[in-house]
Amino acid sequence: MIWLILVGVTVVVDSIRIFIDNYVSDVYFKQRDAVAQKYFYGFMYIITSIILLFALQIDLFSADWSVVGVIMLCGVISSISGIPYYRALELDDSTNFGIFMQVAPVLYLVLGWFVLGEKFSPVQLISFAIILTAPVLIVATARKRSRKIRLRAVFYALLYTIIAVIGNIIFVKVSGDGDYLWTEMPFFFFGKGVMNIISVLTHPKWHKRFKTVSKASNRKVYMPMTINHVLGVVADFAYRSSLVLAPAVAIASAVSDSVEPIAIFFMGILLTLIWPKFGREKMDRKTVFVHLIATSLVAAGILILQLS
Repeated sequence: MIWLILVGVTVVVDSIRIFIDNYVSDVYFKQRDAVAQKYFYGFMYIITSIILLFALQIDLFSADWSVVGVIMLCGVISSISGIPYYRALELDDSTNFGIFMQVAPVLYLVLGWFVLGEKFSPVQLISFAIILTAPVLIVATARKRSRKIRLRAVFYALLYTIIAVIGNIIFVKVSGDGDYLWTEMPFFFFGKGVMNIISVLTHPKWHKRFKTVSKASNRKVYMPMTINHVLGVVADFAYRSSLVLAPAVAIASAVSDSVEPIAIFFMGILLTLIWPKFGREKMDRKTVFVHLIATSLVAAGILILQLS
């Protein structure tokens, strides 16, 4: 059951990472072109890749470069998914973002069956349908004047999820039973880092925005981004390990991606109470009530999934 422990690690670490991303986006980037910070993460991922190559004593000359190329492609796909990710965070709260990502289990279910040959039952389909009711509820109860913005946030969150799922399925397909997972991750990080840098450099507006924010903050923005990078590396290792080691990718995804909004919701309430600028979640009665119902739906879906 090691994969369940890894799912737990992923949920906690990734929830914290999303809140820090939200904080950096709001405080330093003022909700404008927050995707520009990928430039910093690009160099950090390349440095991490080099450190891991030396630490794991990976022999590049004996590596299977056909596999290495696919792993780096997965890193590139992961980097591309980050663009709609930051756009979604600019438009909506961390809690809502976590709810919107609940389409991931269904995508893993379909792609896991089509690409990996995994089996699933009607009970699983029922549980996934219940889980997907949560984001529908959030959108349906939004105030009319904010509904257009909320729908844009949904679009970006779903686009992020779709791209990320495709990259992860390819990664699992190549990794097999996970025997070479640790030696594959440096190449994943390298592909992700290079694509991060390229994506910003090819958008002068983003590159300029990063330099402006860096200078205006006296490079203080580097501290939360460095912390987030470390959290991102841990989350990447834990999540991909759980996908590879679990009985089925769809099951690991359903547990991880369904528990995360619950963790984000309660963490959002706690942070908003003790550090409003960091938590930034809306605390009015209606919002809390709606999210409690959405969280209950997610919990019910997980329970049905486990009972199956």
